[in-house]
Amino acid sequence: MDYLQLQGSQSISGEIKISGAKNAALPLIAMSILAKNNIQISNLPNVADINTLLTLLSNLGAKCNKETNSVEIDTSKLSQTKATYDIVKTMRASILVLGPILARFGHCEVSLPGGCAIGQRPVDLHLKALEQMGATIDIKSGYIEARAPQGLKGCEIIFDKITVTGTANIVMAAALAHGKTTITNAAREPEVVQLCEILDKSGIKIDGIGTAIITVHGNGGKLIDMIDFSVIPDRIEAGTYLCAGAILNQELTITNAEPKHLGAVLSKFEEMGFGIEHTDTTISILPAEKIKPVKIITQEYPAFPTDMQAQFLALATQADGVSIIEERLFENRFMHVSELQRMGADITLNGHIATISGKSELSGADVMATDLRASSALILAGLVADGITNVHRIYHLDRGYESLETKLQNVGINIKRLKE
Repeated sequence: MDYLQLQGSQSISGEIKISGAKNAALPLIAMSILAKNNIQISNLPNVADINTLLTLLSNLGAKCNKETNSVEIDTSKLSQTKATYDIVKTMRASILVLGPILARFGHCEVSLPGGCAIGQRPVDLHLKALEQMGATIDIKSGYIEARAPQGLKGCEIIFDKITVTGTANIVMAAALAHGKTTITNAAREPEVVQLCEILDKSGIKIDGIGTAIITVHGNGGKLIDMIDFSVIPDRIEAGTYLCAGAILNQELTITNAEPKHLGAVLSKFEEMGFGIEHTDTTISILPAEKIKPVKIITQEYPAFPTDMQAQFLALATQADGVSIIEERLFENRFMHVSELQRMGADITLNGHIATISGKSELSGADVMATDLRASSALILAGLVADGITNVHRIYHLDRGYESLETKLQNVGINIKRLKE
């Protein structure tokens, strides 16, 4: 098993190119199930989750010709409608094939999903919406069995809570439904917006893209002549590397970025005293005279993202004063706190609220990653810790960050991948 070793108290300088967004690429790959033609996807991140979903599509009968950062997908000969446990157990996002397979074939079996242990992310909202669209849903032996032999029917759907994968799943299902489907309380994340935009440009009329009310005009079950496209930049990867510059309090520039997707994150950097300069595709973080404490509440986009909570918690250990981070989306997303405490961080947990007293003098230690974003928080802490930090179980990290150690090495960080 691999682990990452890094030397603390380093300097950083230069530029880091941001990869395509994993959380955008996953639903876009699932969307290919609706296509009648070969589609080319570029700016694809080369990470484990992408390879897992492509393996799942291949098992269903698709042809996937992958290069390092692109893939050509042909689902015209798709023959299987069962997404098996051995694939789905490793990644919750596998649930994204449910809507498009059901819409295309009128039946499917999808294993209940696995993934990071950051808390409950139930698929009830997906299933309830599909039932409203006329599907019959049963849970048997750990599988979701869905049937809609006459096709799905457009309807009015109101999500009880905002769900990113739920919105994406139902948008894809609605694309082939009979009639129009209106989704209220829809997710507004850039990853959902790109999915809707590509479907719209491919002939599926969608109203309200980027708002909380989306209306999808279904085409009655016809496969789509889909356009080729490039995946949007990864806003979470961008925020993570900006945190690397911030925690070292040194200038760092990221390229191939989309600043407008990072409004809430950039605002928090500025509250903490850092300078931000950006063009249409680059963002530079500039040193703070003094790193100020911050108060953060994670909420759905466009508010502060839960996927940046762990990284800012690590950053807050270097602020001069008390920071408070409130996690409102997942009930078990502070598992990295105990590992940061082992490095010397002064953090108190009270339910879903973390109180961080800084500035802490961190010491290198052996630490264990518990989920994808916690992994990057431990890397960030290791950058400023005194001595050597070894981050174990980085298979979590490899699910979502492309070539992290190489990108950090290129801006001067002493980090290397080793074997246990």
